[in-house]
Amino acid sequence: MALYSEKVMDHFRNPRNVGVIEDADGIGEVGNARCGDIMKMYLKIEDDIIKDVKFETFGCASAIASSSMATELIKGKPVREAMSLTNKAVAEALDGLPAYKMHCSVLAEEAIQSALEDYEKRRGKGE
Repeated sequence: MALYSEKVMDHFRNPRNVGVIEDADGIGEVGNARCGDIMKMYLKIEDDIIKDVKFETFGCASAIASSSMATELIKGKPVREAMSLTNKAVAEALDGLPAYKMHCSVLAEEAIQSALEDYEKRRGKGE
C-alpha cells in the first residue's frame, strides 16, 4: 500500500489556493515546533461567506496537502460552516493520512480557526 493516497499526492503536487491575500479580512498562523511545519491562512469574507482563501505552508507533503484541501473545503462556505471544519474532515477528504501525519490536518484546522478568530476580532466581535 502506498504511504499517501492519490488525493494527498495531487494536492501536494498541485496545491490549490496558494498565495497571499493582501487585504485579508482574517489571517491565521500556526506551527508545530516538533516537526517544523508552519501554516498561514488568509480569508476574504463578504456577507458572511468565505469568498477567497489562500495559504502559505512550509512543511511536508501532508502539511501542504492538508492546507490545500482545507481551503477547498471552506471556500464559498458561510463562516459558521467553516468554523466547524475538523481535522478529521480534512483527512477524510484526502482519503486518509498516515497516523503519524494526522497532526498536519490538525494544523490546517487550527490555521483556519485562527484566521476566523482574527476575522471576528477585526469585526469587533472577539474578546
